[in-house]
Amino acid sequence: MTSTGRRPAPLNALVSAQMSRMPRASTRPELLIRRELHRRGMRYRVNHKLLPGRPDIAFTRAKLAVFIDGCFWHMCPLHGTLPKNNSAWWAAKLQRNVQRDREKDDQLSALGWTVAHFWEHEDPVDVADRVEALWQRKRGAPERGTRSPRHV
Repeated sequence: MTSTGRRPAPLNALVSAQMSRMPRASTRPELLIRRELHRRGMRYRVNHKLLPGRPDIAFTRAKLAVFIDGCFWHMCPLHGTLPKNNSAWWAAKLQRNVQRDREKDDQLSALGWTVAHFWEHEDPVDVADRVEALWQRKRGAPERGTRSPRHV
């Protein structure tokens, strides 16, 4: 928003139209990660409306909230870019996104939830491995490939 409280006029109508069509939920990286978690037998809620920030994936019993952050919208240190047009407005907008992420993380933590963020460019199988390890730790279950103490 500008000093008048409005968004600046887009300099390129085509780019503006493309940006407005970008999905907010169920992006390709999210779907790949969810598919891998489901394949492993893990069940979860998607965009849980009752939780701060509506986590992309929520394991309610384990109280584990997972977010798959887009490189552009969440300022990835490897791939995040700042548009040249209206750069001051975009810088403020993207910084606010990151600040809002930390605020929702704090809210979830205050509710007893563990929060995990992953970048959209990360390998879905690697992300699923890390999520599964967190999930098992939170549930007190042995990690895959290990035996529980009572079976030793």
